[in-house]
Amino acid sequence: MTITSPKPAVTAEAGATSRISVVIPVYNEVENLPILHEEIITALKGLDYHIVYVDDGSSDGSVDVLETLQGQNTCEVRVVELRRNFGQTTAIAAGIDHSDGDIIVLMDADLQNNPEDIPMMLEKLEEGYDLVSGWRVERHDVFVTRILPSRMANRLISWVTGVHLHDYGCTLKVYRREVLEGFHLYGEMHRFIPAYAKSVGARITEVPVNHRSRKHGEPKYGLERTLKVILDLFTVKFLLSFQQKPIYLFGGTGFGLITGSFLLLLVLVARRMIYDEHLVRSPLLQMVVMLFILGFQSILLGLIAELLVRTYHESQAKPTYSVRRVIGMDEDV
Repeated sequence: MTITSPKPAVTAEAGATSRISVVIPVYNEVENLPILHEEIITALKGLDYHIVYVDDGSSDGSVDVLETLQGQNTCEVRVVELRRNFGQTTAIAAGIDHSDGDIIVLMDADLQNNPEDIPMMLEKLEEGYDLVSGWRVERHDVFVTRILPSRMANRLISWVTGVHLHDYGCTLKVYRREVLEGFHLYGEMHRFIPAYAKSVGARITEVPVNHRSRKHGEPKYGLERTLKVILDLFTVKFLLSFQQKPIYLFGGTGFGLITGSFLLLLVLVARRMIYDEHLVRSPLLQMVVMLFILGFQSILLGLIAELLVRTYHESQAKPTYSVRRVIGMDEDV
């Protein structure tokens, strides 16, 4: 995975022939929105782009500001107002669904991401990548509650998923639309999009980006998000490794438990022969029976999961593969 060096501001030549959708989830950022909007217009001048603001149940008047920005016609703006606060991941999913660009740019509305980095990331995308992830090398956050947990989470996620990034938590990322199709986002899973994209063969790189201190509003996340990320990581690992063949997980676990039950049974027999211990009175006999039953049930769950996987793909005509392109034949075939 390539890591580029920091660059000065560049002209936005990349993406000149592609439609760009800038997707921004918004939650109580009324003071930041006008500033952010002007910065985006300046940074993407000359490009074919539109901005999709998704208001995630704001209560501070952010929707009114977004309506004003949409009515100014300084660029194409779409405002998606959710009925209540669903969370950042859901807001991002809604923004992607209501965008039509070939290239998707995700960023926060709190002004900590710098829109001036977008042209540089678009240029990097044109080098043949499908996803360009921002890396906040110099973060302006509280070390104990933000930076340290983030570093620990990044290392854990990189190790579990096999997609090594320094900064999964940086929302500023640029995607080709095709790598975002085929999966749905839940919980806090927007940060795991690179892992999902890698599973369909996306080419991923990481570039250093600017990070600014928050000037207006309050941070929306704290240490409690770390636990949510860890729990979601279990789900992501299961989906990436066993989505197509869940029997490998459940069946492997089942055979392990059954093997353990037979080993304990051998211990019981040996103790009976050597020490003349009564089998029925030993608590190990109960463990033998319990492990065997749990192992058998785990194998059955694996078979049920296999049926569900096949129902999922066959009933909805979902393929079990992802094609980058077809060479040498009609694309419609």
